[in-house]
Amino acid sequence: MPTIKEILQTMDYGPAPESTKEAQAWLDQHGRRFGLFIDNKWTEALDTFGSFNPADGSELAQITQAGAADVQLAVEAARRAHPGWVAMGGHGRATVLYTLARLLQKHARLFAVLETLDNGKTIRETRDADLPLAARHFYHHAGWAQLQSEEFADYRAVGVVGQIVPWNFPLLMLAWKVAPALAAGNTIVFKPAEFTSLTALLFAEICQMAGVPAGVVNVVTGDGRVGEAIVNHPDINKLAFTGSTEVGRLIRKATAGSGKKLSLELGGKSPFIVFDDADLDAAVEGLVDSIWFNQGQVCCAGSRLLVQESVYERFIVKVKARMQNLRVGSPLDKSVDIGALVDPVQQQRIHGLVESARSEGCEVWQPACATPAEGSWYLPTLITGASTSATVAHTEIFGPVLVAMSFRTPGEAVQLANNTAYGLAACVWTESISLALDVVPQIKAGVVWINTANQFDAACGFGGYKESGFGREGGKEGMYEYLTPRSEDARPNLAQAVAKAKANAKPAQEANPFQIDRTAKLYIGGKQARPDSGYSRAIHGAGGEFLADIGEGSRKDIRNAVEAAHKASGWAKATAHNRAQVLYYIAENLAVRADEFAARIAQQTGSKNAEKEVQASIERLFYWAAWADKYDGQAHQPPMHGITVALNEPVGVIGIVCPNENPLLGFISLVAPALALGNRVVAVPSQAHPLSALDLYQVLDTSDLPGGVLNIVSGNADELARTLASHFDIDAVWRHDGSAEGCAEVERLSAESLKRTWVGGAKGRDWFDAKQACGRVVLQHASQVKNVWIPYGV
Repeated sequence: MPTIKEILQTMDYGPAPESTKEAQAWLDQHGRRFGLFIDNKWTEALDTFGSFNPADGSELAQITQAGAADVQLAVEAARRAHPGWVAMGGHGRATVLYTLARLLQKHARLFAVLETLDNGKTIRETRDADLPLAARHFYHHAGWAQLQSEEFADYRAVGVVGQIVPWNFPLLMLAWKVAPALAAGNTIVFKPAEFTSLTALLFAEICQMAGVPAGVVNVVTGDGRVGEAIVNHPDINKLAFTGSTEVGRLIRKATAGSGKKLSLELGGKSPFIVFDDADLDAAVEGLVDSIWFNQGQVCCAGSRLLVQESVYERFIVKVKARMQNLRVGSPLDKSVDIGALVDPVQQQRIHGLVESARSEGCEVWQPACATPAEGSWYLPTLITGASTSATVAHTEIFGPVLVAMSFRTPGEAVQLANNTAYGLAACVWTESISLALDVVPQIKAGVVWINTANQFDAACGFGGYKESGFGREGGKEGMYEYLTPRSEDARPNLAQAVAKAKANAKPAQEANPFQIDRTAKLYIGGKQARPDSGYSRAIHGAGGEFLADIGEGSRKDIRNAVEAAHKASGWAKATAHNRAQVLYYIAENLAVRADEFAARIAQQTGSKNAEKEVQASIERLFYWAAWADKYDGQAHQPPMHGITVALNEPVGVIGIVCPNENPLLGFISLVAPALALGNRVVAVPSQAHPLSALDLYQVLDTSDLPGGVLNIVSGNADELARTLASHFDIDAVWRHDGSAEGCAEVERLSAESLKRTWVGGAKGRDWFDAKQACGRVVLQHASQVKNVWIPYGV
C-alpha cells in the first residue's frame, strides 16, 4: 500500500478553466470590429488589422488602423473638452474617477478574461493583480483630484496629454497613466499597443457609462505610425510613454525643442540579489514572482540573479527544482503559472538571445515539460556561466529567461548590480536589515524591494534611473508629471528679462577692486586651471572698456571637470547638515566681499541694481542651505504588511549652462540647489558676463567646499552645452541662457544616454522672483525619487 508521501508525489493539479462566455459575447456584440473612440463617439471600422489570441493564434477581432487625420480629430476633441474638464473642479473630476473605479470592479471578470485572451498572460495574474491594481489607481487619484486645490494650489493642468503604452500590461498601464492625467485636469489622446487594444476599447465604453465628458478621453488604435503622429502633434502639451529604450530615445529626439513635457518609463535589466543569510526558500518564491510573472515580459523583471558565492550552488539547485514544478499551458487555466508570449515575433527574439548565450559558452537549462502545439510559448529558462560582457547579461530579453551569477562581497554585489545601462528596479534578499539598508542606497535604481518582489501601489511612485527613463508614475510625484507650475506662465520673454537686468545702464566706475590685467582661469577639482585650448577671450564692460581675459574652455576641460566631479562622490554621502553649513559659509564669505561683487556686476552689465543682485544672491544661498536638510522623503503605507520609503536622492553630476541676465544671481540660483541636495556640478557661467562667477573661486576656496563638487568652465555656451549633453558620465543638463535652438540641441543630444534635462527655451526668468527661481519645482529637478519597499516580519 503506498504511503501518504508517495500519493502526494503522484498528485497533480487538474484543469480549472475560466469561462470566456461573457468576453466572447462582448466581442460578438461589436461584430468583432472596432472603430476609434473620439469625442465620445465610435468611428466606423474601415482600415483594420487583426488582434489574435497568442495562446492559439485565433483571431479575436479586427481593430482600426488610425491615421494622422484621426489623431488630429482626437487632439481637437481633447482641446475643446479641456476648459470644461478643468472647470468641473477637483470634486467633479473626483466623482468621475470614483465612478470609473467602481465600474472597473463591477466588470472586473470581463476585463480580466478579455486581457488574458488578448495578451496571453494567466487569468490568475489579470484577475488577482492587474484588475485590483487598476481600480486602486482610479480610487487613489480620485482622492488627488479632490485635494488638488489644497495640495497643488500653485499648479495647473498641463493641457492635452498624449499617452502611449506597451502590450505587457495593457489595462494596468492605461490606469497608471489615465488616472493621474484626469485627476490633474488634463484631457487625453490614448494609444494602446497594436497587439493588445481590446481592454482599452472596453475601457472607452465604461467612460461612456461613467459620464466622462465628450473629448476628455479619446482612444486611437494602430501601429507605430499612430504613436509617431501623437508624438509629433504640435498641439499636445505632454507625452507619457512606456516601452522600449530604443523608442524612448526616438521620442526624446523628436520632441527636442517642442516645449512638450515628457515622461519615459523604459527598459530594465534588474538585479535580484541573494545574500548568504537570506531565507533561501522564500527568495526562490520571490524569484518566481520576479522573473516568471507575466512570462518575464515585465520591464522590472529580476532577470539578473546575483547570489553570494557561499550559497550559490545550493540556491541554483533550489531554483531548478522550483522551475521543474512551474506549469506552462493555457492562460485561462487557473492552475497554470506561465502563459503564452504575446506574439510569435517575441518568441523568435527570445529564442535568438538564448541561442546567442549558448554560442558564447553559457549553460542553458530548461525544465522537462511540454508546451501546447499551437500559440507562442517559451519554457522558463536558466542561464549560468555567463560573463558580465555576455549579450544576455546586459540585454533586456523580455521573456522567461534568468541569467545567474555569483558574487563574494556586498561591494561586489553592488558593482554587478550597477553594471548596466538600466536602472529601473532591484530586489535585495537578506535577513540583516542593516545590510539591506546599507546596500539599497548604493544601487542605482528607482525601485528596490527588500525580501519581496514586484510590489506596486498607486500611492508609491514607480520609475527608473539612467536608460530606464525619467519621470514617475504613482504617488504624489506621479501627479507632478501632469501639472505645470503657474509661475511658468509669468516668465518674461528674453528681451524683457535682459532689459530688467540691465535696469538702464550706467557708466562703469573708474575704481576697479579687481586686477584687470589677469586672465581668469577655469575652476576644476578645487583648483584654478588653464584652458586646455590655450585660448582666451577678452571681456568688456557695459561701456566697452576692457575688464579681463577669460579662459576659453573646450571638450577636454569638460572631460576633466566631469572626472573631478565623479571623484567628489563623497559630497552625496555627506550629511545634509554638512552641505547646508558649506552653503551658509559661502554666503557668509560672499557677504564680506559684497561691494567688490556689486562693482564687478556694474562694470559688466551697467546695472544700477548691482548691490541688490549681490544681496539677493546671498539670500538665495541661505534659502537653499535651509532646504538642504528639509527636503525629506516620505513613508507610504501601501496595502501590504510593511512600508514604502520614498527617498529623495541626488541626480549625480549635473551640467548647468547659466543665464546671461543677472550673472551672479542666475549662477547661484541654479548651482546652489543642485549642491544642496548632494549633486556635483559642472557649471558654464554667463557667456556675456562670466566674471561674476569666475570671481567666486576665492570665495569657494575659503568656504570648505570639497574640490570637484563645483567646477566652473567658461567659454562658448553652445559648444560647452553640446559637450555636456553628449557626455555619458553626466546625469542631467540644465540650460537657462535663453537660446531656444541651444535648448533644443541639449534635449536632442541627451537622448543618447537618456539623461534628464531642464531647459528654459527662448524665455527668460526673473531671477529675483522666488516663484520663478525657487521652490519645490527646482528641488524636483535636482533630485530623483527611489522607492524602497520594506515588509514587516519577513
